Amino acid sequence: MGLPNRSSLLAEAAAPELEAERPGHGSRGLVPLHVGIIMDGNGRWALAHGLPRSEGHRRGVEALRRAVRFAMPRDIGFLTLFGFSSENWARPDAEVEGLFNLLRLFIRHDLAELNSNGVRVSIIGDRAGLPGDIHALVDEAEALTVANHGLRLIIAFNYGSRDEIARAARRLARRVAGGDLDPEAIDQAAFETALDTFGTPDPDLIIRTSGEQRISNFLLWQASYAEFVFLPVLWPDFDEEHFEQALTQFAARDRRYGAIIGA
Repeated sequence: MGLPNRSSLLAEAAAPELEAERPGHGSRGLVPLHVGIIMDGNGRWALAHGLPRSEGHRRGVEALRRAVRFAMPRDIGFLTLFGFSSENWARPDAEVEGLFNLLRLFIRHDLAELNSNGVRVSIIGDRAGLPGDIHALVDEAEALTVANHGLRLIIAFNYGSRDEIARAARRLARRVAGGDLDPEAIDQAAFETALDTFGTPDPDLIIRTSGEQRISNFLLWQASYAEFVFLPVLWPDFDEEHFEQALTQFAARDRRYGAIIGA
């Protein structure tokens, strides 16, 4: 299904141009324009501290706040956080509801601060089946911050990349069936217009905490040329030093996009 109140985000197709304008693109020393984070390890943190999983998720929200506050004054334009996977529905009902409550808490508690700092909030993922009040909160956050020009905070909630790609295919198929689109016109650029992230540059850097070294159905299409940094820290303990460590690793990478530097 389409995402409501995102027309201005999707129409902002000029955003990828920012990447080309940044000095040092494809070489060492580049500050990532777009950082994605797979926030992993809340449950294991709680277990290690003898606490319920809900407390691990609550501490994870505190780490989320630290990450956003770290990114705001730096030359990071987009921060995408993997908050709730479409596969997370398989967890116990109480834990799923707890994750919803944390999203409610984050938006209600932090939206005013985000807005005052010029942060623009967007949500990607399939909103079908989410509680009505979550819809209302998401709509409020996007509407309030839509004109902001600071950090773009994108929360992937009820998101799975395979699901996103399947939904994009359905959108294009409906256009073909309706006679609005020639199948021969569907190339990579056309397909990207149907993705949740249309208008957002691909991630330069993806960070995963907890020591796991996989991307778990996160931005599969968009991460084709992303750099990956896997950190052993559990997400509730992720702080500014860890974020800086990931940026330092990124800055040391040679980004060639399939080309040969200097050729």
